[in-house]
Amino acid sequence: VQLQASGGGLVQAGDSLRLSCAASGRTFSNYAMAWFRQVPGKEREFVAAINWSGSVTYYADSVKDRFTISRDNAKKTVYLQMNSLKPEDTAVYYCASSRFEQATRNTYQYNYWGQGTLVTVSS
Repeated sequence: VQLQASGGGLVQAGDSLRLSCAASGRTFSNYAMAWFRQVPGKEREFVAAINWSGSVTYYADSVKDRFTISRDNAKKTVYLQMNSLKPEDTAVYYCASSRFEQATRNTYQYNYWGQGTLVTVSS
């Protein structure tokens, strides 16, 4: 399984970005997907998750109402729309594919990870 994340970059506070993660190697629509992020020196933290069909989503409190996770099973791609970005959103963002259909916030559920894409938000 390969996950290729893209869409990161340098933006100003208040701007928007959309991250994409293209999957290959197994039946994409069978599995939940998620985004995590990590700042150097800190643990990887949960950002958002979506179940296999896209009908159920979960968000970290810090991004709720600003970020939206979605998926296109025909394109085997999961997205993270990030609005009203803040400097504290600066991190490397990773997409992850689950062992299961149902989404969760728990890192252990995700057994495949993308390479990460850097998002930098300047104040």
